[in-house]
Amino acid sequence: MEICVVGVGYVGLVTAACFAHTGNTVVGVDDDQEKVGLLQRGEVPIYEPFLEEIVQKAMSEGRLQFTKNLEEVVRSCQVVFICVGTPPLEHGEADLSSVEVVVRRIAEVSDGDILIVEKSTVPVQTGFWVEKTLRLYGHGGFHVASNPEFLREGTAVEDFLHPDRIVVGVTSQEAEQTLRSLYDPVVRGTFQCPVHQRCPDRVEVPFLVTDMASAELIKHASNSFLAMKISYINLIADLCEKVGADALMVAEGMGLDPRIGRSFLNAGIGFGGFCLPKDLQAFVRIGEKMGCDLTLLKEVERINEERINIILRKLQDHIWIIRGKTIAVLGLSFKPNTDDIRFAPSLEIIRRLLKEGASVKAYDPKAMSKAKRVLESVDFCTDPYQALDGADAAMIVTEWDEFKQLDLVRVKEQMRRPLIIDGRNIFDRKLMETTGIEYSGIGH
Repeated sequence: MEICVVGVGYVGLVTAACFAHTGNTVVGVDDDQEKVGLLQRGEVPIYEPFLEEIVQKAMSEGRLQFTKNLEEVVRSCQVVFICVGTPPLEHGEADLSSVEVVVRRIAEVSDGDILIVEKSTVPVQTGFWVEKTLRLYGHGGFHVASNPEFLREGTAVEDFLHPDRIVVGVTSQEAEQTLRSLYDPVVRGTFQCPVHQRCPDRVEVPFLVTDMASAELIKHASNSFLAMKISYINLIADLCEKVGADALMVAEGMGLDPRIGRSFLNAGIGFGGFCLPKDLQAFVRIGEKMGCDLTLLKEVERINEERINIILRKLQDHIWIIRGKTIAVLGLSFKPNTDDIRFAPSLEIIRRLLKEGASVKAYDPKAMSKAKRVLESVDFCTDPYQALDGADAAMIVTEWDEFKQLDLVRVKEQMRRPLIIDGRNIFDRKLMETTGIEYSGIGH
């Protein structure tokens, strides 16, 4: 098919590249000329495993290109995926202004029978306004659908090509048939996989067809539930520290129950990134507007915000006075295998440390350049050992594999005071006790 993807940020770029990889002709459209220029040269502006590889391959085979000219592209495509940003407004509601602008521009120039697909995370009933806008400004034949994304940064390409489910909300049989055809290679696995040398054996991917409102709700409901699991296990971790239990063992025992599952039961310093915090806030505001009490989710948000205070109190309990101390912060991205620092816990932790009068040395394998744009008075280091050299304490903020493989003998020798505050529980507590390094994890 001939596809247009509007907005080539994290979701849009992965969507465009993967649809091109599965055999379609795709044009990615964005108003950011600098970003478009980079992509036209085959340079990927974000770090995401395997993404650069499939972008360059699809471009070399003539199946993927990038432009600023939305109007020209829309006239020749069959499907338009809207992947523009929906950032939070001051009170947490999603800002849908970019979605509205794109829909209006499409309506004004298209006179063909095309399918408009919401892929941006939007509040329920956005589809109603998309349809109404198309009718008000358009004069062509339009179908509308919702196709929420479930991509995790760091594994987004694999999540797209090997999803656990595909959800589409449609208003017509034509929309359903088009999306079934488009996703058929993914459902059946008929493509060359860039992630695995040999694709894992798996059953056919579930393809769930719903109404528009249900599809829109599935995305927000899913992310809010995952956020709730994280905040819940963090509450349990706090209790474990009070009563002498081990949060890792509690999570393991809980996770063996198939009704609960082990994923997202990882105690630590809370969730960050652009999706969970934003979607949780937006879902709460949706409930308020509809007269539904979502107080439970407000508490999830409060618990997550408190994690920064808890990890800083843990540091202070060990070093007494923060002022004048040198603190090594290992990890700046909100999670491993991405360079995304949006709503990353590291930013608030570092700002609080600086405000308390500490000197901060920081290192991250991928997020250094982005962190330098938003953090001042930080000594950015070339490797973790440079960050640890002469430090009075080290804080593990992101669970990169590189940190799990640190030479602990060297760590002990280089630090002024060998103290590790492990905000992600990447080290084995019993092993750490044998190293001579003072160690404090979460929930022990």
